[in-house]
Amino acid sequence: MNADDYGLTPGVCEGILRAHREGIVTSTSVLTPAPAFEAHVGALRDSGLAAGLHLAVVGEDPPLLSASEIPSLVDRRGRFPLSWRQFMALAARGAIDPADLDREFSAQHERLTGAGIRPTHLDTHQNLHLWPTVTSAVLRLANSAGIPVVRVTRSRRLGPVELGVRALASVAARRARRAGLVVPDVAAGLDEAGSVDDATLAAMVTRLGRARGHADLTVHPGSDPDPDRVRYQWGYSWPGELAAVCAPGARELVERAGFRLGSFADLALAARP
Repeated sequence: MNADDYGLTPGVCEGILRAHREGIVTSTSVLTPAPAFEAHVGALRDSGLAAGLHLAVVGEDPPLLSASEIPSLVDRRGRFPLSWRQFMALAARGAIDPADLDREFSAQHERLTGAGIRPTHLDTHQNLHLWPTVTSAVLRLANSAGIPVVRVTRSRRLGPVELGVRALASVAARRARRAGLVVPDVAAGLDEAGSVDDATLAAMVTRLGRARGHADLTVHPGSDPDPDRVRYQWGYSWPGELAAVCAPGARELVERAGFRLGSFADLALAARP
């Protein structure tokens, strides 16, 4: 049960830690360029919550490196594209330099390990690692840094974007496994991002239980008040997701579906021959 975006705001950080202490969250993905990272990474380190790296080359927050170091990833102001759609437009015409991805990803990894956290897994903000060029950069980092697990997003919807996600995810998962990395068997949370309530959580866990295998479920918990969150106009119900994963029946729901809660470190151990 992975909570995305640790480091985004104080309320998101506090909500994720509470979701671990009082709920069923067993893992988080950390945004090292995000503004609350520095002030809250110590609390994460002390909490014992397993943490991976949420690599970012899109979004509201600036890169760790300068524009001169990663020119193909930023605009004239030194800012990332705001959304995956803008990034994909650049990537589709070959405007993204893989070396720039490697440099920025390495800087983000070094910031996390420099804070005393060894990542259990890799994924990306807005799931950009489904795109082949970004997949390659993520796999290079995973292998060079000895990070055993790469998360791969899935979708069940039938719209054109979701069908594209499914096709790209299938290829990315095969490539990761060929590279010797572990990928969860099934996943949920993309289609429901920002809107997970008790009923939605129950439906996702039940569906993953029917699919069988090691499952990766993404949530976005956050506590209130959190005035810094106004910068992120995503339409997410962070407090609602926090309530769902901390609900009294959530742990029983997971067990009834046949799962044992664990981290991506546990998954890596289970996948060893």
